[in-house]
Amino acid sequence: MIALLCFFLTLFASPFKSKSRLEAENAALRHQLIVLQRRVSGRVQLTNGDRLFLVMLYRWFPSILKAMIHGELLKLGFEVAESSVAKYMVKRSWPPSQGWRTFLHNHSPDIAAMDLFVAPTLGFDLLYAFIIVRLARRDLVWIDVTPHPTADWIARQITEAFPWNESPRYVIRDRDQVYGAAVKNRLRAMGIRDKPIAPGSPWQNGFAERLIGSIRRECVDHVIVLGEAHLRRILQAYARYYNDLRTHRSLDKDAPFPRPVQRIGSITSQAILGGLHHHYMRV
Repeated sequence: MIALLCFFLTLFASPFKSKSRLEAENAALRHQLIVLQRRVSGRVQLTNGDRLFLVMLYRWFPSILKAMIHGELLKLGFEVAESSVAKYMVKRSWPPSQGWRTFLHNHSPDIAAMDLFVAPTLGFDLLYAFIIVRLARRDLVWIDVTPHPTADWIARQITEAFPWNESPRYVIRDRDQVYGAAVKNRLRAMGIRDKPIAPGSPWQNGFAERLIGSIRRECVDHVIVLGEAHLRRILQAYARYYNDLRTHRSLDKDAPFPRPVQRIGSITSQAILGGLHHHYMRV
């Protein structure tokens, strides 16, 4: 009964599969019939040609194993695939290096991250905002705006963001071509190790990406930008709010710049960014 149900489900889903996947599954089923017809008695016997066919088909289309309905051949298929892949994998002769998550956890006080994001203006122009954030306390170290980001401009921003005695040991960035030779040379001159993320892995720069998301949701998406000076003024006001007042769960509901708990006085409200946010304090 279960096999019949699976068969009908497979027929129902077949129109939604790609042509190459359907052809691979048909080839697997046809070869399964050939192997079963060749069996004389006892367990199914696979030749070297059968093993090669199953391994190559599995490597190209791992989903074909789901189409093989004979349990014994399915089991053999898994055994052949796993044993063959393990046989030809390169053996490690050195201890594995630390993962990216471990690197971030162990070195967070010495790491900063940087990134760019785009903000449209009232005249449909595009402005680029550049941010630098430290990982340990999530503090927004630097933010600035330009209509045309270049490697020289970014290198100058890095110099202004970090005094020589306060620069981090590592800087995480994506692989945007704007980080050219000028940026790499400036980081090297300041004693900062450049740590570009892996291709297609924006999660490795998650702290900067999360900060950009907060800036969009809490500031830029609610403001009509009139120009470069207007956006710079707005973002600098948000940076002061973010560092001094905005609480973080990862910091035990403290701000990146620690502030004392107010226990005495009446509560009053102060509008920030024209009332977009409020600061509640005791006076």
